[in-house]
Amino acid sequence: MNSGFSAYEADEITDRNVPDVFTSLYKKVFRFGAETEKELKDRFEKIDRMAEYNQLKVLLAMRKNRISAEHFNGSTGYGYNDAGRDSLEDVYADVFHTQAALVRPQITCGTHALALALSANLRPGDELVSISGKPYDTLEEVIGIRPSRGSLAEYQVTYRQIELTADGHFDYDAIRDGITSKTKIAAIQRSKGYLTRPSLPVEEIGEAIRFVKSIAPHVLVMVDNCYGEFVCEKEPSDYGADMTVGSLIKNPGGGLAPIGGYIAGTKECIENCAVRLTSPGLGKEVGASLDVMRSLYQGFFLAPTVTAGALKGAVFAADLYEKLGFKVVPESTAPRTDIIQAVEFGSPEGVIAFCEGIQAAAPVDSYVTPEPWAMPGYDSNVIMAAGAFIQGASIELSADGPMKPPYAVYFQGGLTWQHAKAGILMSLQKLYEKGLVKL
Repeated sequence: MNSGFSAYEADEITDRNVPDVFTSLYKKVFRFGAETEKELKDRFEKIDRMAEYNQLKVLLAMRKNRISAEHFNGSTGYGYNDAGRDSLEDVYADVFHTQAALVRPQITCGTHALALALSANLRPGDELVSISGKPYDTLEEVIGIRPSRGSLAEYQVTYRQIELTADGHFDYDAIRDGITSKTKIAAIQRSKGYLTRPSLPVEEIGEAIRFVKSIAPHVLVMVDNCYGEFVCEKEPSDYGADMTVGSLIKNPGGGLAPIGGYIAGTKECIENCAVRLTSPGLGKEVGASLDVMRSLYQGFFLAPTVTAGALKGAVFAADLYEKLGFKVVPESTAPRTDIIQAVEFGSPEGVIAFCEGIQAAAPVDSYVTPEPWAMPGYDSNVIMAAGAFIQGASIELSADGPMKPPYAVYFQGGLTWQHAKAGILMSLQKLYEKGLVKL
């Protein structure tokens, strides 16, 4: 047996021949993981083929825009005539097949990108309708569901929410009844957030976009695309979304982007976003890129491969924990539309143990013990495990969850498949040590 951690050696594993580098894992945990991985060979090959497709898509966009070393030079001050910044936005627009894109380090996170897209394209008296049910927790204060300074509600933007059906699909009758002449934006959240519903397939999002446009052509459709980029061949923008929004410290940053967010969409929507981000009269013309352009380009180039590694980790976690009797969302054999894997433990002890394992497997701050705390923007204590090179980068190995029923943990990321696998096995080891699972 060589020193690699190969699933195809599962039958050879004994208490005596596990390589020394893996002795931090119990033999039972190691063996269970190896046997699980062996069964996923065909699934992993499909993920690799998707990564190849999306890799070529990014490569062709960079070739089309004649990216050169000069585009890696940063700008300062006003950032006038920043060729690297402007060409990167052209690359994003080509990959997402949109008229324009706004890709800036001044967009601090995914929540900021979504707030920017909404506030830039809504006016007092307009209505925002979520047609995918409850939005992610941090958007509640942006919208004003939970009162907060500067919310859309303070600017007289009204809000209504259309729940998904009991089996997690769009309720088209309710959408038809719920969208009115006041409705300006219909919002869709691709990923599940802190809910245990399935994430929405991009094809189903496309059907919803077509339906909204058929009954209300005046309505803009915005899709929160966080965690979904490069998982499938197509993005929501390929189906007509007016704005597709995400964070650069998730999938499209490839683990290298130190900060940033993107909005890809129609020229009108993107110009509105640029004016709101900077100032009326300035728009996209200003915004220094400083010294991050190389990381943003290279991260985007690597993103399809990095996303594939994280996706393998999610599938591995689903299969492993499903075998142990836990409810997992999505199920292990279900098609994937994002990199998030939810596991329901039914107790706070299970969530905490899982997060302790992910933290212990981190390359940064592995010695830290994560604890639940009152994190800003959430309505309950949240535990987060992440030892990341980029603070808060959830394309890196991480896990988190609110400390409330059904006590589900949400796992995502892993810059490499090998690291994602190690983190998942360490999470299982922590549960095993605490007597929360039997092997």
